[in-house]
Amino acid sequence: MKGHREIGCSVRITTDRLIKAKVPENERILSEFAVEAQNRKTRLYQLFEMIEKEFDAIYAENCSLRMRLNSLSDRTDEPVCVASEAILQGKENVSTSRIESSRKGMQMGQKLKTALRVPPGRLVQSLKGGGGDTSRRFKYVRSLLGHRDGVWHVTTSKSSQQILASASADQTCLLWSLETGICIGRYTGHSGSVNGVAFSPSSCDPSDLMLATASGDHSAHIWKAAVPVQSLHAVVSSEEEAGTQDRDTAVLNDEQAEGDELTTPNVRQPLRRLTGHNGVVISVDWTAGGDHVITASWDRTANIYDVERGEIITVLSGHDDELNHCSAHASQKLVVTASRDSTFRLWDFRESIHSVAVFQGHSDSVTSVIFAPGDRIVSGSDDRCVKVWDLRNMRCAMVTVRLDSAANRLAISSNNLIAIPHDNRHVRVYDLKGNRLARLPRTNGRSHRRMVCCATWADDHPTNDLITCGFDKQIIAWKMTAGKE
Repeated sequence: MKGHREIGCSVRITTDRLIKAKVPENERILSEFAVEAQNRKTRLYQLFEMIEKEFDAIYAENCSLRMRLNSLSDRTDEPVCVASEAILQGKENVSTSRIESSRKGMQMGQKLKTALRVPPGRLVQSLKGGGGDTSRRFKYVRSLLGHRDGVWHVTTSKSSQQILASASADQTCLLWSLETGICIGRYTGHSGSVNGVAFSPSSCDPSDLMLATASGDHSAHIWKAAVPVQSLHAVVSSEEEAGTQDRDTAVLNDEQAEGDELTTPNVRQPLRRLTGHNGVVISVDWTAGGDHVITASWDRTANIYDVERGEIITVLSGHDDELNHCSAHASQKLVVTASRDSTFRLWDFRESIHSVAVFQGHSDSVTSVIFAPGDRIVSGSDDRCVKVWDLRNMRCAMVTVRLDSAANRLAISSNNLIAIPHDNRHVRVYDLKGNRLARLPRTNGRSHRRMVCCATWADDHPTNDLITCGFDKQIIAWKMTAGKE
């Protein structure tokens, strides 16, 4: 036993000596590592600082270029992209200053493309304010102000006297005369944000309108509004007064809103309160015939209700994430639902055995999906793409439009034009073949200042045929004319 203790003691002494001998070396290695780490950290901070300075310089140059482009556009009273097209065609009558501005814009675009790795030409086009096959031009008509918070959705009635409905985060739905831009009715029955609104397809008489609204209070409401016909044709006192109204509608104060509330007819109770969802109801639409409505919710389901009884007749489940939008076909028993799971689904009720098809062409949340003429579907997504699909071949999209910003709630006109509202405050118009036709102008402050949430067409309306809404509390009416931007 004594020998074993001596051996153990000897081993410990030897180990201690080895450890003590290694300590200086270990400390030296750690010290060298700390110095090297500090050097690399310092170098990394220097690189970050260089990148930040370069980005600030590019941003400053970008702002300067935008100001110069705006001043040139104001002086010539024509879009700057016309000048750029003339330069590309070798026109000799273009002024030197405009040529320099265009060249500077191209250099600026090249810098930003390198720094931010965006697709070629996209930033240059956005700086010029045009680009593409712009065969349409839009003119600002007026701003419709009355909401106290962001406006999520707009839609128009199908009656001969077209009426606009708007849904807002201020918990109200407002009705507007498209002819005068005056608020002619409001609904205040919800206790949460109003996220969507739809006119019943049977609402042809302005004095007997039926609407459905979707809300953050987990419900959808069916309600009626009676709009006096004379309120649709109110005349502004003079053209000068109308122009002043347009210039002064950039900001709505609370006193003006309160005054409107006192004079506008107000509906406070629904005819039917549609319940059954366990989350926010984000979208609503009427099915063909007007006997049913479909709702989409953040609880990952869509419900189809019998309007007369206010009861759920079908629950559409299967999505893996929250729903963003739903839409019904105008004449057939087809509905589509869009989800944050990057898919949208087509639900077919034409046969006794119902079927569902899953479309998986997007790489991010699908924000909007609507039916288009000719058995087609158009979808928009946060992946900065809008896709056109053929119902007879659902494996891949017929057309893919690649954008520079996420697409929100789309609208299709009777002549197959797609209005695409963007997160970056722009609205662009394409045809179903993917050709870009126009971008709505952004001059003199007559444009959206924040995210554009939705667009809707008022086909063949004499004064305004495209309406957009955004999170800047604005609804803006536009008129489309033929000709280049």
